Amino acid sequence: METGIHNTSEIGRLRKVMLHRPGAELENLMPDYLERLLFDDIPYLREAQREHDAFADCLRAQGVEVVYLTDLVAQSITDGQVRQEFIHQFLNEAGIQEQRTRDLLEEYFGGMEDKDMVSAMMAGVRKSQLRHRGAKLSDYLSAAEGEYPFAVDPMPNLYFTRDPFATIGTGVSIHKMHTVTRNRETLFGKFIFEHHPDYKNAPRWYDRGQTSSLEGGDILVLSPEVLAVGISQRTREDSIDALAEAVLSQSKTFKKVLAFNIPKTRSFMHLDTVFTMVDRDKFTVHPNILASMTVFVMELDENRRMKIRQEDGRLEDILKEHLHLEQVKLIPCGEGHEIDAAREQWSDGSNTLAIGPGEVVVYSRNYVTNRSLEEAGIRIHTIPSAELSRGRGGPRCMSMPLWRDDP
Repeated sequence: METGIHNTSEIGRLRKVMLHRPGAELENLMPDYLERLLFDDIPYLREAQREHDAFADCLRAQGVEVVYLTDLVAQSITDGQVRQEFIHQFLNEAGIQEQRTRDLLEEYFGGMEDKDMVSAMMAGVRKSQLRHRGAKLSDYLSAAEGEYPFAVDPMPNLYFTRDPFATIGTGVSIHKMHTVTRNRETLFGKFIFEHHPDYKNAPRWYDRGQTSSLEGGDILVLSPEVLAVGISQRTREDSIDALAEAVLSQSKTFKKVLAFNIPKTRSFMHLDTVFTMVDRDKFTVHPNILASMTVFVMELDENRRMKIRQEDGRLEDILKEHLHLEQVKLIPCGEGHEIDAAREQWSDGSNTLAIGPGEVVVYSRNYVTNRSLEEAGIRIHTIPSAELSRGRGGPRCMSMPLWRDDP
């Protein structure tokens, strides 16, 4: 069993990964509040869990150790004081200010075992679950009159474990998310990397207390020396400044950060919807990003001060230069066909998870893109995704590597 963090590439043999099996948080999705919770649809939980179990089993069959977010958080609650602080911070970040409601929620969570408590926090708390605890007539009237039904919002995006924090080299960046809805997720990472015996000593490249947003889908570890970050709808340039300064000055291997300026739209939400690495010289790409791109190359000079230069060019030329490759093959989602590409990009055809050089996990439904990958010599492992894909994230989005071999 590997302990600690080691992640120096996108394609090194994956040894240990953190997932989150979808839970009751999906059953707390309602049509009226989908936009608030950043969902387009409501997955059927039982089938989503079956698909997610198939994902985990696929990884295990390839020798990957799978650990779960809920277990890591529960293992991080090492004593009563940590537990009390965890509940206190959770209620603060859930926006619970009214004292009676706080008291009811503290009682509600306080009666549970650690793992059950963590799962209940993730699921959200319906007001109806608190009514029998010192109930008042107003509790029933508010529900009957159509007021908001949750005392604590659910966290349905949690099965996309890639975003709340990122492993980079031997350290971690714990993020400030773009939306309030998802920012609560990073509290779980905070407690893992402060208290879990296997991870509490990891260097910290970025902290969730920063004022500007940074999300894990925008971070690609291209090699032990090169980190790529997307300037996107959800990751801001001053966050990248802070991350680059920490990684380049404190890590043992990284020499440059490539900040890719990508469109600020939902379809280009993160850098890993633009391209992902599937082999040393092969990348899946969003079909609409094949023209010229702008990248800012961030390095430290001989006096350890940041220097930045702008480069404009084709993605393949940028990757060839900075990864010292003789050639780069870009594999467009949906073979670049207008209809197939749009359909398969919607279901994350280019969001692959590499488990080794030239070996990836993909959604079975993206058969056009998958055929292109196989024709390019990539070995693919397909998983079912009818329900998981409704959350608008692919295998890379659903996984957080904790340990990879060096490429």
